[in-house]
Amino acid sequence: MKFPAATPAYKAGTHRRLPGLLGNVVSEGGARPWFFRNPEWTPVRSAEQVLPAGPESLRMSAVLRKPKTFKLRSLHSEKKFGVAGRSCEEVLRKGCQHLQLPVPGSRLCLYEDGTELTGDYFRSAPDNSELVLLTAGQTWQGFVSDISRFLSVFQEPHAGVIQAARQLLSDEKAPLRQKLLADLLGTVSENITAETRAEDPPWFEGLESRFRSKSGYLRYSCESRIRSYLREVTSGASLVGAEAREEYLRLVGSMQQKLQAAQYNSSYFDRGAKAGRRLCTPEGWFSCQGPFDVDDCTSRHSINPYSNRESRVLFSTWNLDHVIEKKRAVVPALAAAVHDAEGREVDWEYFYRLLFTLENLKLVHIACHKKTTHKLHCDPSRVYCAPAAPRRKRPARQRP
Repeated sequence: MKFPAATPAYKAGTHRRLPGLLGNVVSEGGARPWFFRNPEWTPVRSAEQVLPAGPESLRMSAVLRKPKTFKLRSLHSEKKFGVAGRSCEEVLRKGCQHLQLPVPGSRLCLYEDGTELTGDYFRSAPDNSELVLLTAGQTWQGFVSDISRFLSVFQEPHAGVIQAARQLLSDEKAPLRQKLLADLLGTVSENITAETRAEDPPWFEGLESRFRSKSGYLRYSCESRIRSYLREVTSGASLVGAEAREEYLRLVGSMQQKLQAAQYNSSYFDRGAKAGRRLCTPEGWFSCQGPFDVDDCTSRHSINPYSNRESRVLFSTWNLDHVIEKKRAVVPALAAAVHDAEGREVDWEYFYRLLFTLENLKLVHIACHKKTTHKLHCDPSRVYCAPAAPRRKRPARQRP
């Protein structure tokens, strides 16, 4: 195919190579690219000028994305192989093809902790993460659970075990065994029962000196989350008109007083609190309660932020998720209730329970925190207080 001579708009060196599927379609020299039919067109400088708008553009942009790389193996196999893909489905399909396993019923999960790799979590998963390919009926909860089960036989790990593991780690060269030994040392070296700064100084590294106990810091952590929810509710006053704003802020003030009396429900993270007031075991173990639309966590995520500094930091990524969403549902419903009251009394305690209590809050691992719209709404029959029954008049006494 012969191209016309170059025009001034196509000087040598002005064209660029476009990435991905387009390849070297824009020339480096003076000849016009094959897709330029109109001599009046100017040089293309980005893929966006070539790709059409709409759904097709989105599909093309997904194709042009850099593929993510993983190390994949099957259950009970130490042999791993590399695989790359632009989506969870592509990685799963390639893995099943390599291992000669059926795609239906198969799934991928992280080797480290058993978290299932889904479409939402795919983009945030680090490159070169180790994955396990599971077929129907197979489960994997991570290698740490195997170590934990082994150590649970002992109430306290023997010092000789720790010393031997450290010696092995110093001589070990294989990455997998290094990781296993490092996790073993991290597990046996935990000081879960310690509570004060004097008993476990490494746990308090990076924290202000005013925190003297683990429970005290975790109560503060929970209180900070609840206080942030209260600030968001207060800012919802902008959703109502000036005439109803005073009533809205009065109701929020009532909620704040109740929160202050309950110490902002900070006992949820306190292992020393009563059973009905905490989310953890007396030893400090927290379990993921699963996404908003299921009853339990299928990955069995758990964590003990009282054990060591790393677990304390990691626990900050867990979410207290509103089942009925705070911003999309509860706060707008409260504003609408105040605006449309027409003499009725808004049941602020109903909104209080949705915003600040376990009636509507679930503790979830970051992988189980679905950021999609929940499409759940407040119960219209509970927005206003029930009208008081009219008092019956007593019949007048007749004097004899």
